[in-house]
Amino acid sequence: MLAAFADVSIYQLLLVAGVALCASVLGGVAGYGSGALMPLVLVPMLGPEPVIPIIAMAGLLTNSGRVFAFLRYVSWRRVALVLAGATLPCMVTAYGYTLLTGKAIQIVIGVMLMLTVPLRYAMRKSAMVLGDRGLVLGAAGYGAAVGGTVGAGVILLSVLMAAGLQGAAVIATDAVISIAIGVARLSVFGFAGAIGPQTIAFALLIGLVAFPGAFLARAFVARMPIHVHTAILDAVVLFGGAVMVFGALGR
Repeated sequence: MLAAFADVSIYQLLLVAGVALCASVLGGVAGYGSGALMPLVLVPMLGPEPVIPIIAMAGLLTNSGRVFAFLRYVSWRRVALVLAGATLPCMVTAYGYTLLTGKAIQIVIGVMLMLTVPLRYAMRKSAMVLGDRGLVLGAAGYGAAVGGTVGAGVILLSVLMAAGLQGAAVIATDAVISIAIGVARLSVFGFAGAIGPQTIAFALLIGLVAFPGAFLARAFVARMPIHVHTAILDAVVLFGGAVMVFGALGR
């Protein structure tokens, strides 16, 4: 662990830890934001290549906190349907991610971050209603997006809500699915040699710091207006995504 952090200052580690905790609370309240915020800190610090593996590994701990906090709200039938549709497409695109160059990865992450904002509004406005077959098909689209990008959780949230879930049930079911998809992604990244000591060290730091955020989020769920948080988060994600894209194009 110490060797993996050798080239990183204590101030950078504190920044990563602080953003991880805030992102965990925000993600636990709205189900959106934790995966979208961390690249804004990690890419300038570590480069784009290890970011998706770090987020995938850290998500195992982060989402475990949400599962424990919201366990009684999980819809296990929807979990099974989503995993049936999402797992294979996720593994295919995760492997595709390992073939990209650093510049291409940074562009993909930045573009996906910017697309999450209009995508979320478009999917919410469409007022889709999905049965079991539609849920599996929507899950396949989510799986294809989540394998090699960040911010695809927006798609999963929209699909789950269209399938009839609301409130804490969305957050709980999303967390269980995200753990299973995270394991699938990590199996591909590990096979491709994309997981090194630094990836593991940063993932553990983020995951351990973020774990309590789910329980703080549970305390806020019934009290905090989400629209204010969402507006601020959208602005940060759009700005951060644009910075990544222009930074990559200027390399």
